[in-house]
Amino acid sequence: MKKISMGLVLLLTALTVMILKSALYTVGEVEQVIITQFGKPVGAPVTDAGLRAKLPFIQEVNRIDKRVLEWDGDPSDMPTKDKLYISVDLFARWRITDPLQYFLRLRDERSAQSRLDDILGSETRNAVAKHELIEIIRTTKDREPLRDDLLTDAERALKMGSLVPIQKGRMLVEQEIFIAAAEKVQVFGIELLDIRFKRINYNASVRPKIYDRMISERRQIAERFLSEGNGEAARIRGNRLRDLNKIQSEAYRQVEEIQGLADAKATEIYARAYNQSPQAVGLYEFTRTMQAYRSIIAQNTTLILSTDSELFKFLKGINPLPKDGNTP
Repeated sequence: MKKISMGLVLLLTALTVMILKSALYTVGEVEQVIITQFGKPVGAPVTDAGLRAKLPFIQEVNRIDKRVLEWDGDPSDMPTKDKLYISVDLFARWRITDPLQYFLRLRDERSAQSRLDDILGSETRNAVAKHELIEIIRTTKDREPLRDDLLTDAERALKMGSLVPIQKGRMLVEQEIFIAAAEKVQVFGIELLDIRFKRINYNASVRPKIYDRMISERRQIAERFLSEGNGEAARIRGNRLRDLNKIQSEAYRQVEEIQGLADAKATEIYARAYNQSPQAVGLYEFTRTMQAYRSIIAQNTTLILSTDSELFKFLKGINPLPKDGNTP
């Protein structure tokens, strides 16, 4: 009898524990609870933390997160207003504000993420299609582009590197997507807190064309630099030749002036030296004539001179050497 009574006590204790475990539940600080009975919600959502009770075995506890949750969509290709395909990567933050409506419509977070994919993806596509690419990339209207100091003049001359004026900018496009999507997710008991563009890339098919255009622009700048450099080099070479000719002409003029002064001075010295007496004059005439003979008479030179020639007068008195070579 004692063994039977002990078994009954243990059985009752176990049943009591099971009933209490099924009847009592706790609500954490970061969650809210929906109680369902046979799959249908009963009572108001429990949003305060603490220990709560429910009907055991009949009612179930459905826990719903009340923290700020993350939605991170996959990159999606979509066209802009100016027919350029871009890959847009978007992220958002949201939370559950009406747990009962959320539970009735979506049940769990996986379904909520799927519905956010549809709504945010659709609104993003609509917003991108209504704006040109520059509106989605640029943030502010009055932004000054960063330019390399070496390229500033070239870009200005070629009208490159200037930013196209915008009307809205990326922040207002994000706000348009947020307003349109927030209204649609409210029916699911969800509050959309914020959305942002995480990354915007050119589509793989468009990217080579963009790179080619960038290369072409930089090539135009390089060619302009090259032509300006060639022009500057030609100018420097021209100035060098002009200065060289000027220096040479000035040097030649100075040489001629110095040589003329030297000749004049030499002539003056000769004249002063040989005009001192008739004998000096005769000597001067003789030496100058001898110098002339050396210049015009070579070994096999034949001269035909008149007897009245100035060159011939000093040849008249020369006695020829005898055939034996001895002086008479």
